[in-house]
Amino acid sequence: MTDHSAEDRLAYRLLTGPDDRSFCEKISAALAEGYVLYGSPSVTTVDGALVAAQAVVLPRVARVVSS
Repeated sequence: MTDHSAEDRLAYRLLTGPDDRSFCEKISAALAEGYVLYGSPSVTTVDGALVAAQAVVLPRVARVVSS
């Protein structure tokens, strides 16, 4: 992820990747950029490998959705 202003960032992102440290680092980077977790994570297998997914949103979007 890159350092963009709030206007340049996507309001919603679905982050995916192997269920390992790199995925956790990807989520941590999104949180550091101001995103918040949205919903529960999901894990599935693809060709025997675990793949994780987590939605993140910018807080201004989370308020609109939860209203």
